[in-house]
Amino acid sequence: MPTLDDLRKDIDRVDEVLVRLLNERARCACEIGRLKKELGVEIYQPEREKEVLKHVREVACEGPLGAEAIGRLFERIIDEARRLERRVVHGEDGILKNEDGNLKSEI
Repeated sequence: MPTLDDLRKDIDRVDEVLVRLLNERARCACEIGRLKKELGVEIYQPEREKEVLKHVREVACEGPLGAEAIGRLFERIIDEARRLERRVVHGEDGILKNEDGNLKSEI
């Protein structure tokens, strides 16, 4: 039977993976923002957001959180992605890149 410390270490490990994945998603959102700016497309895409939420709610059936909890989490993730896209479109500072040109910092 795992100890409390063992379980906390598992959570720490999962949190590290989640942070990396969220940052990868944020980098994609920044690139989408650049494309939207180039194409003259609106940042807010309510139909796309509905599709994303529908998709993650469907995937939620695989775990204990449930569709509504996952939906709430992703609403917040989408809000942050939209914020990143707006900053990219409006040319705000804060997007740092590493030597290979990949995004590396929070906006």
